[in-house]
Amino acid sequence: MLKNQLKKYHLILASGSPRRQQFFKDLDLDFEIRLKEIEEIYPLNLIGEQITTYLAQLKADAFKNDLQPNEILITSDTIVWHNHKALGKPKDEADAFTILKSLSNSTHEVITSVCFKTVEKSEMITEITKVTFNELSDADIMYYLENFNPYDKAGAYGIQDWIGLIGVSKIEGSYANVIGMPTDKVYHYLSNLEI
Repeated sequence: MLKNQLKKYHLILASGSPRRQQFFKDLDLDFEIRLKEIEEIYPLNLIGEQITTYLAQLKADAFKNDLQPNEILITSDTIVWHNHKALGKPKDEADAFTILKSLSNSTHEVITSVCFKTVEKSEMITEITKVTFNELSDADIMYYLENFNPYDKAGAYGIQDWIGLIGVSKIEGSYANVIGMPTDKVYHYLSNLEI
């Protein structure tokens, strides 16, 4: 349905995330994947969604001289925000263990910003989802790390993985956002483009 509406546009997803790429396939959109290496560094005074909007815009700006008039570039960034700090992808097993231990028996926020960039302008949408974990035992955490390799995920976990099934007691907001993109908001934005 939306595919026909967007016929005059060429969608570019600038993300190496297999989950985001699968979302675009599942939304039945025609798109191209175009990647650039970006050093994801942000000013340390930024907090919460300021970080994700900054990084999504940073990723989009890397393409500013490459876009054609009919192209829509889509970039995205997700963080886990907990105890007033951003939890990114873990460096190693010890880091992943520490992160998951801190999330145990508490609530954190998963924040995603999505930037839509054309030759003329950039627009941003942001989604915040609250996720509450049960208490996770050390054995639970080690089993997860040894069997599911969550090292490419912010906050060291995937809600769609085993740990989400046994550990998450409550979620407030978009489930898809926790996996990596607020698909309902992305679809709504694209549906309402001026044709």
